[in-house]
Amino acid sequence: MARVLRRWFPKAFIATSDSDPIPNTPRFQHMVAGLVALADWIGSDRRFFEFFEPFDYDYNHTARSRATRAMEALCMNPCTFAPLSPPSFTKLTGFASPNPAQAAVGDVEKSARLVILEAETGSGKTEAALWRFTNLLVAGEVSGLYFAVPTRAAARQLFCRVNRAMKRVLENGPEAVLAIPGTVRAGEFKGQRLPNWRVLWDDDAGPELGRWAAEHATRFLAAPIGIGTIDQAMLAGLQVKHAHLRGSALSRSLLVIDEVHASDSYMTEILVPLVKSHLAVGGHAMLMSATLGSRARVRWTEQSQPPFAACKSTPYPAVWTPGDQLLRPVIGIGRSKSVHIESVSTMDPAEAARRAVSAAEAGARVLVIRNTVRGAVETWDAVQESGKASVLMQVNGHPALHHSRYAVEDRQLIDAAVEGVLDTSPDRPVCGCVVIGTQTLEQSLDIDADLLITDLCPMDVLLQRIGRLHRRHDLPRPNGFEVARTSVLVPENGLDPLAAPSFEHGLGAWEGNEGFSGVYRDLAVLELTKRAIDSNTVWTIPDANRKLVESATHPDRTNALLKEKGDAWERYDQKYGGTEAAAAMLAKLNVLDRSKQLAGMCFPDSDEPIMTRLGEERAILTLDPPQEGPFGSLVERIALPAHLCRGIRDFETRAEVERGNLILIVQGRRFRYTAAGLDVDS
Repeated sequence: MARVLRRWFPKAFIATSDSDPIPNTPRFQHMVAGLVALADWIGSDRRFFEFFEPFDYDYNHTARSRATRAMEALCMNPCTFAPLSPPSFTKLTGFASPNPAQAAVGDVEKSARLVILEAETGSGKTEAALWRFTNLLVAGEVSGLYFAVPTRAAARQLFCRVNRAMKRVLENGPEAVLAIPGTVRAGEFKGQRLPNWRVLWDDDAGPELGRWAAEHATRFLAAPIGIGTIDQAMLAGLQVKHAHLRGSALSRSLLVIDEVHASDSYMTEILVPLVKSHLAVGGHAMLMSATLGSRARVRWTEQSQPPFAACKSTPYPAVWTPGDQLLRPVIGIGRSKSVHIESVSTMDPAEAARRAVSAAEAGARVLVIRNTVRGAVETWDAVQESGKASVLMQVNGHPALHHSRYAVEDRQLIDAAVEGVLDTSPDRPVCGCVVIGTQTLEQSLDIDADLLITDLCPMDVLLQRIGRLHRRHDLPRPNGFEVARTSVLVPENGLDPLAAPSFEHGLGAWEGNEGFSGVYRDLAVLELTKRAIDSNTVWTIPDANRKLVESATHPDRTNALLKEKGDAWERYDQKYGGTEAAAAMLAKLNVLDRSKQLAGMCFPDSDEPIMTRLGEERAILTLDPPQEGPFGSLVERIALPAHLCRGIRDFETRAEVERGNLILIVQGRRFRYTAAGLDVDS
């Protein structure tokens, strides 16, 4: 081997000139490390490289020809599928012409590596991102796309849309890969895992057209077109196994992060350096949000925080490209809506159920979003106890709700049921029904409700939920619901940290063994959101989006509120701020810093896994053999929430059926899986 190295790689033994040296920067070292790992994975695949036992002095010719074939088969060579000219917007999307927000993105220079799009829900941000991708692909700026969304449900819904769009414009191009661990999906086909790391595809084809990346979660970011959760991208920025492979594979792609406002302090401290490193090695990124406040935006644009007066008057929608002195204002899409909004001084599940049933019986499609799984289940139970179960969303003839504690197979059925009930088709009939769920309903799903009933939540989240209300203007509405209406459930005793014990509805936080815990912990933002609801009962969306978000989230506003409220609120905020700072510091400790030399770098020597989201590390329970779930289909995999995993080390699962319910036994603990989801068996 040593003797043939000079024959196989002659350029490696030629000294580089001072005018053209091999880079010796840390980022280059990290990039090469990832490329070597990626090459090793491809080179170890016997479908491309058969095993040769005798040493062949001329094997380099064989290897290079096979490597070329492998790169073409895996669609890693864009010359094999990139169009010669940019496809028209109509061919890509099916729409006659781009709206102003989409046109503004199309006008951004291809040299701009980071683009931030702020536009209202339903304004076609997904199509804008795909248009930028195809334009960059034709220009040779990128050769791949990874579309990152907050949830698996959103990824599944978006996957089909992106795959259809890509088939329209990329002839003989790659199939989109669904980047969700446990699924083996590319385009319209599914793969079945076989022994010895093999995969059998539905059509008996091989790993071509990008399917190779779908066969193993570590390879997701090597997909020419990948759609998955933001977690997969974050794994390229953490000190975890295969981070270098993921990062180098991603470097050739346009990284799109949808709903970027949904990232908390921990996630943001990981994503900002990841995107910065991605851009530094030639990648492109696009961040999208309907409700990105200035407090979040300045982290990405590396600007100082402007005062409140300037922020609330900033044009919306807008396109930002860091480095520009001014944003690029965008004319809205011309579909504003007046939302009549009210606060209701109770969070009682029975009252939420009563209001939802009353509206459904009047013919309305009602969307109920509670902040916690328990709140959603209790509201769902209250509807059934009232004898009105027939108005609930049905899955295979059974009442169902929507949250994260369902088996993978059932969650797909529930997602489809939600989109069927809250269909956005203009010819849908007037039909009363109630869909109840949690935050899983608020992002990326293409749904339209006649009435929204929601728990109080931060303003940016509330606007996201309102985006699911009267999403389309041309749909038939029942009498009394021609105008968009939202009822916001708020605590009867207010939000005072001394008056609202336990915050069981996801508002505020409590101190426990694991620190300052909660769902929506920033009481100042919650209080300012409530005041905005009470002070103006009609919101014009999206015209008022900027002012509403800044009024509830800008530091000038939250600081003034804390000063007004006094010592108890300030003490609470100090604890909250300390928790946020600790989360940010933990993220910084876990980040893979590609600005530092690779030599001598050691990853943490710990048995504790590094998480992409704090508090959301769940165990995946595998049922072998698969069992019949509450909706009649066989279920094989189900996630056990983090707070139910405590103390469990062995997750081997035994299944039993008792009184028609599926019982899962894990290390002596019993969990019940019913139409309400997974819970402790009491």
